[in-house]
Amino acid sequence: MRHDSALSNAHWGDALSLDDDLGVDSLELMQLAGTLAQALHLHLSGVEDYLLARRTLGQWVDVAAAGLAHDARRITFHTSGSGGAPKPCGHALGALEQEAAELARLFGGRRRLVVAVPCHHLYGFLFSILLARALGLGVDAVVDARGWVPAQLARRLLPGDLVLGHPAFWRGVADGAQRMPADVVGVSSTAPCPPALAHALAGCGLAALIEVYGSSETAGVGWRAGPDAPFRLFKHWSRDPALPATLSRTLPDGGTLACDCPDLLDWRDGRHFVLGARHDSAVQVGGVNVFPERVREVLRRHPQVRDAAVRLMRADEGDRLKAFIVPAPGVDDPALFAAQLRRWIDRMLPAAQRPKAIATGSALPRTAAGKLCDWNAGN
Repeated sequence: MRHDSALSNAHWGDALSLDDDLGVDSLELMQLAGTLAQALHLHLSGVEDYLLARRTLGQWVDVAAAGLAHDARRITFHTSGSGGAPKPCGHALGALEQEAAELARLFGGRRRLVVAVPCHHLYGFLFSILLARALGLGVDAVVDARGWVPAQLARRLLPGDLVLGHPAFWRGVADGAQRMPADVVGVSSTAPCPPALAHALAGCGLAALIEVYGSSETAGVGWRAGPDAPFRLFKHWSRDPALPATLSRTLPDGGTLACDCPDLLDWRDGRHFVLGARHDSAVQVGGVNVFPERVREVLRRHPQVRDAAVRLMRADEGDRLKAFIVPAPGVDDPALFAAQLRRWIDRMLPAAQRPKAIATGSALPRTAAGKLCDWNAGN
């Protein structure tokens, strides 16, 4: 799409033209229509074809409303797709409303929701749409903060606000080192929040930072109110002692649903846990699942790379990927090689998967026993 860069979210009214204002061509129109139809299950009402005949945002809203009036039992979100094609994850709306009701008990009394996450992702939908409704908040009480500079967040907040973000957003807030108004509570999800970051935010006057654990497949699983505390299961989840990697969810109708957890859970008792490693070896970068081994495979395709290692930076180095590169024989200009490799990485990998620190050497770093080991991002 080629929409006018001056077109802000505030100007996305009913008359917004998909053709003229957003520059949507015929192929993009089919893709957008298919994505919306899948998300809202419009095939159940048979109205999805009307999307291709409509050309304004208001008309698409009308088509979606007609479909939801017929059947609004399920909604589908997608994983980030950083390790391959985005995977659709369907959820019963009643189950998500069940979670929102529990979140409303946890965050009762909040006057505004300040949202720094997109509402078409599951986390954003739960908090900015369903939680707002469960708390009885009107549209004016849900504030879109995605265009705000995180370091300047504090001066735009009010007492009683609930701020929804992710670790990369909260890092920017902490770096601003501005004093928060009284009675502002934060929520962080999509990736683990480093304890040092949580303590830094407390030092800025944030009344509490609630960390929510979950995934696109499971929705919210548990929460904790401090970086040193274990996560507590939401009431509708329970542990299956016979299957350590499986959780059981009690649905609103009394039925149960078994879900595989993407992470290893280290149980402290029947309802409290801390996070272990991911089953799929993914790491989190800016709230996106990233697979270092797959990034390594891409780097090794470069004709001047003989071998590579990729891993997440240590906490003292940053929160992005780093890479160690062994150049192929014949590379005799390290500066030129590094510049060419950077440009190649920018073309081949999306932002979250790009190593931000690249070290080079004649061989990958290994221990005395021959196992791959860590290296300093600055080397």
